[in-house]
Amino acid sequence: MRANKMDQPNQGVKCVVNTCYYYMSGDHCSADKIEVQPKNASNTEETDCATFVPQGQY
Repeated sequence: MRANKMDQPNQGVKCVVNTCYYYMSGDHCSADKIEVQPKNASNTEETDCATFVPQGQY
């Protein structure tokens, strides 16, 4: 899934991964949508943000 980068933060989404392409100052996410995986996760440690893209990739 490829998200579009917005000029403003995605309200309600906090992201502290400052190495992500979608990261905005103040711990905001500028992706227009996010995907969290996997389907059958049973705790926080098993989840992963599939929207993550390293800075500089685009």
